Amino acid sequence: MTLELDQLNADIIQCNRCERLRTYCDQVANLKRRAYRDQAYWGKPVPGWGDPKASLMIIGLAPGAHGSNRTGRMFTGDRAGDFLYSALYRNGLCSQPNSISRQDGLTLQGVYITAVGRCAPPLNKPLPSELNQCQSYLMTEMKILESVKVILVLGRIAFDGTMRAFEELGETVRKGSDGFTHGAVKQVGSYTMVASYHVSQQNTQTGRLTAPMFDAILQTCLGFF
Repeated sequence: MTLELDQLNADIIQCNRCERLRTYCDQVANLKRRAYRDQAYWGKPVPGWGDPKASLMIIGLAPGAHGSNRTGRMFTGDRAGDFLYSALYRNGLCSQPNSISRQDGLTLQGVYITAVGRCAPPLNKPLPSELNQCQSYLMTEMKILESVKVILVLGRIAFDGTMRAFEELGETVRKGSDGFTHGAVKQVGSYTMVASYHVSQQNTQTGRLTAPMFDAILQTCLGFF
């Protein structure tokens, strides 16, 4: 399993399927944000990461331009990651509340984190065609990570992309509402899928998604283990 994940992640890092995204990520990595001007940006597609024996898979939208596109690890180096990892830590799912870099010693416990898009998109809006180009990577992760029981999707785009992946894999939706709603629970084949608002700064700073709300989502996920 580990060798399969290593090969998949190597393939993701080398991916150049979407010219617009690769151009944008390179531009951001070269120009940098002033606060990070002394740092070397990752600037490549970002692979998933976590526990190969995870019971919980968390699926986000795409890397942030100055977060994961800078650090090379999902939800690392920006406010969305600060919110996510502090919640995972409170709920016993990771070793520390902060995610700063790939070398910070953070480990995930029973969790694997990935996204429907692997490159930072302009204005945080990947095109449908770009998400389609990434879909095979998510499907392969689902096949490799055989211990996953629960999938937590963050936001409508991650929800829709995960549903498309399920369809391609031949999984059958057994119950639940048809569309995305915060807190929705679906049974899809052997998986339980739980939906949450995305942990973006836009949602967390406005109070649309609060820490207690997200803790409740994680507890719902844990209840299906």
